[in-house]
Amino acid sequence: MPITNLECCANSIQSALNGIKAGASRIELCQNLEQGGITPSNSEIIKLRELSDIKIHILILPKANQFQYTKLEFQQILIDIQFCKNLKCDGVVIGALNPNLSVNKEQTKLMVLAAKPMKVTFHRAFDCVLNMPQALEDIISCKCDYILTSGQKENVIDGIENLQQIVKLAKNRINIIAGGGVNHNNIESLYKIGIREFHLSGKELGQNGQLETKYENVKMAVQKVKSL
Repeated sequence: MPITNLECCANSIQSALNGIKAGASRIELCQNLEQGGITPSNSEIIKLRELSDIKIHILILPKANQFQYTKLEFQQILIDIQFCKNLKCDGVVIGALNPNLSVNKEQTKLMVLAAKPMKVTFHRAFDCVLNMPQALEDIISCKCDYILTSGQKENVIDGIENLQQIVKLAKNRINIIAGGGVNHNNIESLYKIGIREFHLSGKELGQNGQLETKYENVKMAVQKVKSL
């Protein structure tokens, strides 16, 4: 039976610390979560790595929700991956699509090659592909370790039938992380279809007007995972 993990998506050091305190297995660090998330600053990555030995995966994405890159953007992606590797981060979260919304295998393979031995998650660019079964096979062939997906819907509950299909098609060749509206109320339903990796931010609007991970939201989700 695969190990069950809960990954906290954190858009700041404080959010990451809230997730760690609540018992998350892993942190995905990003910034500008309000717009969908982009690569965090080097200083934030350094600070979190110094503060905790928890497994840290870093989102590598120049522009939120844009998965086709200029030559300069792709060069920067490779530089950012190398920076994370030099800091001994545990993983990176990447993805690339072609104009026809298929997986850009050439770029994905280059990112995976640059990242190893770090773990590699193919992010929710997967939810934009037109041919989901083919995209799954392409990502597996590129030797990614995880796929983060809501089942190609707005949230995991709307996408639960697709998530079940993805789990079956994957046949344990890659870890499927459910992300997009995951919370303590729907984790058990996702577990029942074979999901063993859960991704949530537990975010709420803070007093500063920015989205921040709330300790209680992650804690409730962690407790639910542990009860399964």
